[in-house]
Amino acid sequence: MKKLFTFSFKLLLFPVLFSCAEKIPDIDPNPVIPSENQVKYQQMEIVGFIHFTVNTFTDKEWGYGDEDPSIFNPSELDAEQWIIAAKSGGMKHLILTAKHHDGFCLWPSSYTEHSIKNSPYKNGNGDIVREFVDACRKHGLKAGLYLSPWDRNHKDYGTPEYFTYFRNQLTELLTQYGEINEIWFDGANGGTGFYGGANENRQIDRETYYDWNNTIAMVKELQPQVLIFSDAGPDIRWVGNEKGYAGETFWSTINTDNLIIGNSDRVYLNTGEPGGKHWIVGQCDVSIRPGWFYHEEEDSLVKSPGELVDIYYKSVGRNAVLLLNLPPDKRGLIHENDVASLTEFKDIIDETYAENLAAGAACYASNHRFNHSKFSPGNITDNSTETYWAVDDNVLPAGITVDLGKEILFDRILLQEPIRFGQRISSFEIQIPNGNEWETIYEGTTIGYKRILRLPPVETSRIRLKITGANNTVTISNLGLFKASLREP
Repeated sequence: MKKLFTFSFKLLLFPVLFSCAEKIPDIDPNPVIPSENQVKYQQMEIVGFIHFTVNTFTDKEWGYGDEDPSIFNPSELDAEQWIIAAKSGGMKHLILTAKHHDGFCLWPSSYTEHSIKNSPYKNGNGDIVREFVDACRKHGLKAGLYLSPWDRNHKDYGTPEYFTYFRNQLTELLTQYGEINEIWFDGANGGTGFYGGANENRQIDRETYYDWNNTIAMVKELQPQVLIFSDAGPDIRWVGNEKGYAGETFWSTINTDNLIIGNSDRVYLNTGEPGGKHWIVGQCDVSIRPGWFYHEEEDSLVKSPGELVDIYYKSVGRNAVLLLNLPPDKRGLIHENDVASLTEFKDIIDETYAENLAAGAACYASNHRFNHSKFSPGNITDNSTETYWAVDDNVLPAGITVDLGKEILFDRILLQEPIRFGQRISSFEIQIPNGNEWETIYEGTTIGYKRILRLPPVETSRIRLKITGANNTVTISNLGLFKASLREP
């Protein structure tokens, strides 16, 4: 009777267990995860900057604020040409310097005379911010705006009155031009300037002057979906240099308690930390030229396609977003040399990543969560960021092997985590067979949204990813193998 009862109980229980397994939930997220908009932003990978103002006509990098608006008169300005050039380089989002440190506004601001409204451009009826956002939307790019907190023209800079002026201009930009994807706040604040004719040095307390908490709250109230860049985020952060390089170890998590806009530890910005309490996407800014604004003498100094490819690997390939500056010239056009280099750069990247040599390859792992297909090892070779392999809790190290079925030659490896659950991996190894043993050919630290490894050519029929350090359940969404374009440096 006892045996019969046990058998019957198992028959009744099995369908229940099977049904529960089919509805099995995702892995538990980390305490700190990105917002949906932050994930979408990182997925753009390459975004662009447009630095354009009176500096273009004075041949300066930082205008003093005493410029006569009459010097600003681009002869052939075509915002659509900017957007088409950006798209040729793979950019999906552009940011325009609506106002740089010189205080000159590319829109007819109601709060200053140092503006395009007093320039010859379109007889004072021009609005380049409007032209820019309209061109972005026409060609399917997101539009962002840069508003310098520092203003070397305004007489009230350094006083509470300027603070009101700054917020008024933010309000103009966020209420008159439709949806803005990103607002960019520079860390350069205070120093010498024209300041309405005072011609003096004015310093501010960078930690308190702008009342950043309330300023950011105002921005989010005006446009709840907008992403804000600064040293301290809250959505996107500087990586501590203007070379376009993220750290070899790069966490999207960081503590804003340690950050002050314009006065943050650059090394810390360039690494983040695994226990960081805030998710702030890293953005690697760099100009295609030595300067941020156009200078004719730099026409022969445009970064080569090979240099741009190297920057791509050190930014996008290290879990960050690449922000590449394209400065229009005095005509109001992106120079032909810049366009040519940018286009070839994109062609090289497309050639390298046209074919994933591991796509659809068989995979097997030391463990996969609940032995359920939702967490199958094969999910890492399906070219989807939505599916993923995961192991049971507390399984570490965790290994997964890709069986290519034949000898394959490759020299690029792409790894991705499903970052909607957080960033987890802190150390990993890449191994290939060597006789009856596994030989480690690469040791790395963080992965995040995307990590791309550049290796000497490797030929093998099997490759293993071994996760040796993680702050939560191990999970990987993609492992891809590629052969670099012959045009790569």
